[in-house]
Amino acid sequence: MTETIDAPTRPTGRNYVGGTWVPASSGETYTKLNPMRPSESVGEFSASTAADAAAAVAAAEAAFDEWAGLPLARRGAYLNAAADVLEARTEEVARDMATEMGKPLREARGEAARAGQILRFAASEAFRAVGEHFEQAVTGAQVSTRRRPVGVVALITPWNFPMAIPIWKLAPALIYGNTVVLKLAYEAPRTGLHIAEAFAEAELPAGVLNVLTGRGSTVGAALVSDPRVRALSFTGSVATGHAVRDEATRLGKRVQLELGGHNPLIVAADADLGRAVEAAYAGAFWSAGQKCTATRRIYVQAEVYDDFKKRLLARIERGRVGDPVDPEVEVGPIVNESQFDEIVAAIERGTSEGGTVLTGGDRVGDEGYVIAPTVFEGVADDAFLSCEEVFGPVTSLYRYATLDEALRRANATPFGLSAGIFTSDLATAIRFQEEAQAGLLHVNSQTAGADVHVPFGGIKNSGFGPHEQGRAALEFYTETVTVYVDP
Repeated sequence: MTETIDAPTRPTGRNYVGGTWVPASSGETYTKLNPMRPSESVGEFSASTAADAAAAVAAAEAAFDEWAGLPLARRGAYLNAAADVLEARTEEVARDMATEMGKPLREARGEAARAGQILRFAASEAFRAVGEHFEQAVTGAQVSTRRRPVGVVALITPWNFPMAIPIWKLAPALIYGNTVVLKLAYEAPRTGLHIAEAFAEAELPAGVLNVLTGRGSTVGAALVSDPRVRALSFTGSVATGHAVRDEATRLGKRVQLELGGHNPLIVAADADLGRAVEAAYAGAFWSAGQKCTATRRIYVQAEVYDDFKKRLLARIERGRVGDPVDPEVEVGPIVNESQFDEIVAAIERGTSEGGTVLTGGDRVGDEGYVIAPTVFEGVADDAFLSCEEVFGPVTSLYRYATLDEALRRANATPFGLSAGIFTSDLATAIRFQEEAQAGLLHVNSQTAGADVHVPFGGIKNSGFGPHEQGRAALEFYTETVTVYVDP
């Protein structure tokens, strides 16, 4: 187990603005509850306002010129130093994550460890080309391109990946020379404040990274409307994302959205059913299904449908459900009561529209917001569960006859984030890669999961703007300048 390092420099629940830990200007705070034990408080956090957002943007704007003027390698050194801090606190971060938003410790540890990997990858960008060199067509004189930072960037992040998503947004933003205002998720502030703490201990220049807690309806909206913010990256719901896009683009800002999904998994008759079942279980139920890449629909070829169903139900029966700080638990609680109620209502609607619950559908325990892994069968293709994302441990089984049918039904939603197939046939796998309508395609692996060095993002209603992660981040966080030089 990694040694936990104490961090006495961060007053509990405060914002980090201009290199200083400060309370909300109003002095107001809010209480975050433990979703496994809602009678317990995780902590008090700043209920930031539009005034706090304005102060953070001002700090970022003041720091921009000096930060953008640093060599890439010097900027990268700060990212590596912050990675050192976070890697030393992996266990502490993971436990905070499990306690405040319910991610099982086994997954939370992986996400916490991933933060350092993302930061170090971004820091390595310091040693890549900063542009291209050409000849002018008429004279042969020099013409070249350079990438420049955009300016002040606002990042609005969700609670379901409270460490990974803020890090994979801010790491490229910083290495390419932008300054940042990060608005943490209302439901996961404690985990995100570890990020601010790490950069503070790395002695990042004041104002380069500013971190706020509070409601998106106040802080997020203020960042969207602030004319000093040049670009905005948002991860969250489709409805909110589209509202952010419409307002930000109206104001001439650069916008990047990562939104919801309704991700299908196709299981062909020639698939390795054991592997397919494990992938379906992990994709649908890990993190209690609270992932935009979670498996929502499972299409199984008729010849193996009954066998797959039997194996999946047996796997669910063997799974551990309950307290997320138990390292053996695979499925923990829903993040809060309102989300819990929405999922329960969706399950009830699924049955009222003709679906049959094969397993689950019930609350587990008396206090925590825990819902048993739930599998539906007999859901119509135009029913609610087949068309709308339910952000919880709920998936549906469908029987199909041909690959044509499976692809048609898998593609028949407005979402296009992730899709997967299990097959041992090369031709089937190739056709899936050519025709599946999603930004992330998985052959013989679960629909959830992403590497730090390759693009991440959806198509259709699941995304807008350049994709995140890998070198794709360069497109969003920089502007291209073409330079002609004549003797």
